[in-house]
Amino acid sequence: MEKSKVVSVYSIRNFKFLGFALGKGKDGVFIRAHAKSLKKAKQKLKELTSRSQGRNVRKVMYNVKISIRGWLGYFGIASMRNTMKSWNEWLRRRFRMYIWKQWKLPRTRVKNLLKLGVPEWAAYQYGYSRKGYWGIPVWLFP
Repeated sequence: MEKSKVVSVYSIRNFKFLGFALGKGKDGVFIRAHAKSLKKAKQKLKELTSRSQGRNVRKVMYNVKISIRGWLGYFGIASMRNTMKSWNEWLRRRFRMYIWKQWKLPRTRVKNLLKLGVPEWAAYQYGYSRKGYWGIPVWLFP
């Protein structure tokens, strides 16, 4: 009963078919990924970029790349430019957080920031900062 029903795809807000949903905009009808599918994919990315793995960041990036490639292979026909843009920003911040976590000690952070070409004052200011992983500015990581 729950799966087999005849409905208008426009009247039901939560209409989902194979992970897709239909939307109506100024240009007409378009296909998009359903909110549940997006939430499930983002949860998977969150697990892959978890800070507590203790893996090399390149291995984590590779696993994320494989996951996203498969996901986009399936959902590639959907309209989700803004979603992918926001995920890109979010994933970059997750990778920076992952690296920052691996640099544990303040002196290691300062040393590695200096290697990346960050000005000395900024390396010391943010290397010894008490702010969390998300409190470190984006421009520190070129």
